[in-house]
Amino acid sequence: MGRSAQDQTLLLLARAVMGISTRAADRLGQLSVVQLRAMTVLRELGTANLGQLAEGLDVTVSTTSRLVDRLVAAGLVERRPSPRTRREIELRVSPSGDETLERYDDLRLEGLRTGLDRLPADRREEILAALFDFGAAASLHGPTAVAAAG
Repeated sequence: MGRSAQDQTLLLLARAVMGISTRAADRLGQLSVVQLRAMTVLRELGTANLGQLAEGLDVTVSTTSRLVDRLVAAGLVERRPSPRTRREIELRVSPSGDETLERYDDLRLEGLRTGLDRLPADRREEILAALFDFGAAASLHGPTAVAAAG
């Protein structure tokens, strides 16, 4: 069964954005896209426990635990006792992790701007406005919603 033109367009957009993110991660050279996504979600949450991060990533707590262990070992995420309850561990992106995410964002922006620059100049603002609306609508079920529900 063939896909509709709208579905094909959405998949083209998804592949383009994933390609830009993957190339940025490759240029960064030290982390996988999954690790960078975990750090990005954690940065959006501010601080989180393992369960909250797992929910934001839509993966199991055990998968998140292994992922966090690697990020802590790399000095990119900090783990400390929660001030609310001694049994709970609080996670946050470390200063080194913040620097890494800033570099990742810079590389992704470079890729996105390259694509945007290839568009007709008279359509760029219209396209950016539409992408903003799409990004806001798509975020209703992502990490930002988890942080808001927090």
